[in-house]
Amino acid sequence: MNLHQFRFVQEAARRNLNLTETAKALFTSQPGVSKAILELEEELGIDIFSRHGKRLRRITEPGQQVLAAIEIIMREVGNLKRIGEEFSKQDSGTLSIATTHTQARYVLPGPVAQLRRQLPLVRISLHQGTPDQVVRMLLDDSADVGLATESLAHIEELVSLPCYEWQHVLVVPTGHPLAQVERPTLEQLASEPIVSYHPSFTGRTRIDKAFAARNLHPNFVLEAIDSDVIKTYVRLGMGIGIVAEMAVREDPPGGDLVARPLGHLFGQNVTRIAFKRGAYLRNYVYSFAELLSDRLNRHLLERAMSGDTTDYSL
Repeated sequence: MNLHQFRFVQEAARRNLNLTETAKALFTSQPGVSKAILELEEELGIDIFSRHGKRLRRITEPGQQVLAAIEIIMREVGNLKRIGEEFSKQDSGTLSIATTHTQARYVLPGPVAQLRRQLPLVRISLHQGTPDQVVRMLLDDSADVGLATESLAHIEELVSLPCYEWQHVLVVPTGHPLAQVERPTLEQLASEPIVSYHPSFTGRTRIDKAFAARNLHPNFVLEAIDSDVIKTYVRLGMGIGIVAEMAVREDPPGGDLVARPLGHLFGQNVTRIAFKRGAYLRNYVYSFAELLSDRLNRHLLERAMSGDTTDYSL
């Protein structure tokens, strides 16, 4: 048996048992893929896939166990390659970060710029998506690091740690009546048209739960994933805005929008950093994590990645 056979079996499972697509993805021929899989099955003495003619129909029960073992083997092969690269190129490579728009726009610029100054040979690849897409990119090895507020905490295949806390804020034009209110109430917010995040982004679930707990039915007139878009529509008078506090930190004092903290209504949100369980982390991944949050350091990450179950809550 060899790594080519493992790769063919793994890719066939990923491509919904379509050998034509598998061959295309691996830049080889369909007969070559079929032959390699059959040879592995013959050597193992089991059928990994059940067939109808030459077509793969499903993964057999022993095939499921074979696939699980192959996933581990291929992950460790990837780790071996990264170890070699790590020691041959200590301070160079590509750091791939999967995150949401809010983190990419308001949180990452500082740490990324600092990392580039410290390690100028490290390239940064930034992937923006939904929290669920961040999870998928980590699991698919498309990203080394994931950063998001939602979705990362309870994925068994990921190791995630709390990074920092933040709260939502109200943004309104300077002439709006709520601009004069230091601690707005849920009732006051619910009586206005609201512009805020899409339900799957940036702590929106906390907002919805707070209104539901008081049996209030807010009028969300526009939902977006981009805080700047939300503020733009607030300026146009479409409604009051609810955004992450990071989105107003750069706003100049005395501008056309007034911000009011809403932590007393919606509580604190926790943004988490995540890595694929079992992955080998290069030196610059640790450096990036330490720049991202004062509470993260190499020793803490190494303990978490080794399976330490300590409670790392903020």
